[in-house]
Amino acid sequence: MLVFGASGYVGTHLVPRLSSEACTVRASGRNLKILEARNWPGVELVEADALRPESLPAALAGVDTAYYLVHSMAAGHDFGRLDLQAAESFAAAAEAAGIRRIVYLGGLVPGDAESEHLVSRRETGERLRTGRVPVTEIRAGIIVGPGSAAYEVIRDLVNHLPLMLTPRWVRSRSSPIALDNLLEYLARIARLDEAAGKVLDAGGPDYLSYEDMMRQFGDAVGKRPRIIPVPVLTPTLSARWLGLVTAVPSNIARALIGGLKHDLPADDAELRRLVPQALLNFRESVAAALRAEQTHAVAARWSEGLLMFRGFRIDNTFYAKRASGSATGGASPAAVWQTIAALGGDTGYYCMNWLWWIRAVLDWLIGGPGLTRGRRHPTELRIGDRIDYWTVLALEPERRVTLHFGMRAPGSGVLEFEVESESESAPAPGPRSRLTITAYWHPQGVWGLLYWYALAPAHLFIFRRMTSAMMRRAHDIDAARPASQGRAG
Repeated sequence: MLVFGASGYVGTHLVPRLSSEACTVRASGRNLKILEARNWPGVELVEADALRPESLPAALAGVDTAYYLVHSMAAGHDFGRLDLQAAESFAAAAEAAGIRRIVYLGGLVPGDAESEHLVSRRETGERLRTGRVPVTEIRAGIIVGPGSAAYEVIRDLVNHLPLMLTPRWVRSRSSPIALDNLLEYLARIARLDEAAGKVLDAGGPDYLSYEDMMRQFGDAVGKRPRIIPVPVLTPTLSARWLGLVTAVPSNIARALIGGLKHDLPADDAELRRLVPQALLNFRESVAAALRAEQTHAVAARWSEGLLMFRGFRIDNTFYAKRASGSATGGASPAAVWQTIAALGGDTGYYCMNWLWWIRAVLDWLIGGPGLTRGRRHPTELRIGDRIDYWTVLALEPERRVTLHFGMRAPGSGVLEFEVESESESAPAPGPRSRLTITAYWHPQGVWGLLYWYALAPAHLFIFRRMTSAMMRRAHDIDAARPASQGRAG
């Protein structure tokens, strides 16, 4: 089976589900590095993009069933056209490869839909059906699970806004479905010949307004939000408002808002007949989602939404804000890693140490650990080490290290250093490396977002300077190494 769009929300959960059932699974995404970070044992990984048709034959070769989980909402404006172009290319490539079935996850669509998001979901299914490969389309509304955009909007609003002036769309109703129930439908429907060519609605047992869902979520986390709908918040204003109070990516929030004025009931009798299962109601779905986050899985690198990188705080946002800087130079990867491994303590931060010191003093003044200095060993790292006010959360020696920010702030921060070897080229013989520093910030409500926006420009400036300084230091390390050792890389 091929899961096309495996790096997305549903794909990330569907791949291990299929793999656990002894299926041979191939996972495909636009960025191979993201797939590799999932650490799926026994799963073949392929980089492919439906907007690059030449990449599709390798992904589809030898495949019986293909799950199509692609959408382009994050691309911003014109995502509808991109969705149709991608679906057309995939349908043609699937036909050429002799695929038996395509399973497409779409969305619930009312007959009078006008929003680009809803129309695009419907037209993508229609475009996939223009090929000769039978398509089974599952149409789902709100998915209740960690990382689902609509669920995360509800979570952010309830956790951080005790009083909400909301648009009238909070009274629109939908049929939310638990993530586990949706995965069960997707996993089993592909095996049923009877489902070929059908369009099937998927929903849970409840038909609730967004206001009802926010109140029920509040009950689950001990919050009592006051919700006051007002008529003046248009979809455009609503999308901007969500951008100020939640960390859900703005392009995704904007696309979702356009469809929220519609009621989205699910006529799911046929799907329940084909794939019978016990459906969780909304309260049960929320409880299952909160339990799933408490598994405390250990990762080798930062991964979106994982609780350990959110400071084990459910009220820190799932989605992270991020800023990064990088530098490329003629130092060996081993020397670059050596500069990373010596960070902090007596070595400092290679660039603008006075600015790091000012931030540390400010933290100390409010009772934080900002002036904590030192480390276990000057040049070695291991998981759990303290480096000044940082803690090593994840480590891949010679490749990357992930540090958790220990100062007091409205959210949870992670700083990741990654070193990559770049191919040698004739004009610049010898080893070349790229060093990238990325800050991930999981805000805690509005104050966490304001904190990020205030410091993001400084992060970008510092990281560019810092990576360049570390690359120069790595070059000096290589130059000082005895010639008999050569240059590692």
